[in-house]
Parts: sequence; C-alpha cells; structure tokens
Amino acid sequence: MKALIKLADIPRSTYYYWVKIFNRPDKDAELKSLVEEIYHDHKGRYGYRRIKDELENQGHKVNHKKAQRLMKELGLKSMVRMKKYRSYKGKVGKTAPNILDRNFKAEKPNEKWVTDITEFKLFGEKLYLSPILDLFNGEIITYTIGTRPTYSLVSEMLEKSFERISDNDELILHSDQGWHYQMKQYRHVLKEHEITQSMSRKGNRYDNAVIENFFGIMKSEFLYLNEFESIEHFKQELEE
Repeated sequence: MKALIKLADIPRSTYYYWVKIFNRPDKDAELKSLVEEIYHDHKGRYGYRRIKDELENQGHKVNHKKAQRLMKELGLKSMVRMKKYRSYKGKVGKTAPNILDRNFKAEKPNEKWVTDITEFKLFGEKLYLSPILDLFNGEIITYTIGTRPTYSLVSEMLEKSFERISDNDELILHSDQGWHYQMKQYRHVLKEHEITQSMSRKGNRYDNAVIENFFGIMKSEFLYLNEFESIEHFKQELEE
C-alpha cells in the first residue's frame, strides 16, 4: 500500500480519509431513491431544477446544486433539451444594420416582426422551430418546424407570413446574423415584398430579446408542463 500511495503521489492522510468515508453509509441514499423515482415517473423529462421542485413538494428541502449533484452521481440527465440554435457561421452573405435597435414597441400590427430559430432535442431526435413574432401583440404570425435547419425552413416560413401583410404595411423584419438571414434569396424576397431587413449586432442576443423570451416561455409553460407520446404528438400540441 505504501508503494501504491507513493506511485499515486498522494499523502497517506488523504488515502485514509477516503477509506474512512467509503465505509460510511450514504446519507443521501433516501434522496437518491426519490430522485430516481421522480425521474423515471416523468419518463426522463425532468432536469435538476424540476427534480428539486418535486423534492420540495414532497417535503425535502434541497437546493438546485444538490439536486444537480445527486442526478450526476446517479447518471441521470433530462431527455428533453431546448437550446438556442447557433446559426451564425461567419459572413456567408450580407448583413443588415440593426434598424430595430431594441425598440420592441409597435403601434400597430405588421409594423415590426422578429424571427429566430431554436433547437429541440426530443425522444433522442433534433427538431428546429422557426417562428415569426409580431411585436405589436406577441402573436406568432406563422412558423415552420423540421428535422434539419435548412434554408427552406426559413423560406417556407416567409412565404406563409406574406399572407398576413397588405400593401399599406411598412414592415421591419428583425433577426440575428444567422446564415439563413444573410442569404441572397432571403434578402431578395424581403426586398420584393418591400420589407426592411434588420439584424442584431454580432453575438448580442439582447438585440432580439423578445423572441428569445418567447422561446423561454414556451419551454416553461408548454414543453415542460406536458407529456408527449411521440414527435407527432408534440407537433400537434405545439400547433394547438
């Protein structure tokens, strides 16, 4: 043992400390059992924050760090993921100025629209959601959803949105600097419909904060509060 401790380059006191710790009963054994039960009852959809909330509902006071540690020790991870899709790939076309300039108030419909793409991981598959939101009332004008973040995801969304505008509208459409929005086709279609293009500054998500906030609300009020049987079931509930 002396030779092994020397080889591992650790103090003898450290070795004997861990020997003593390993011989102790696990004080978190009951909590770990509950964490596993909650996790499997909800089919792996709960992350550590929701595990923490459910533990507290059952009378166990824990903070989110402990819930996260217990899940890590048990090898448990939420099967549901929703995150910001990073579509920026450098300059692949032309960028537009930040005309919106964080002025998120609109006086009438079809005056200011914002758009973005977010990524879901659901049942081991990736889905990409591309909506347009009207800053006048927070309405989702239209959206597309697909398994790949291709340009058609954005172009089809645009085509559907044109049904909502009239010749009298003076519309700004704001996005980040994602490659879809730099494309010549995208810029041409906007110009054809007399829509002013606006873009966030590079790497500044606050310039498109309203649509980011929408994604967060959808995550907490729809995605995490429902149980879905399949991808198709999720799409049906999303449309509803």
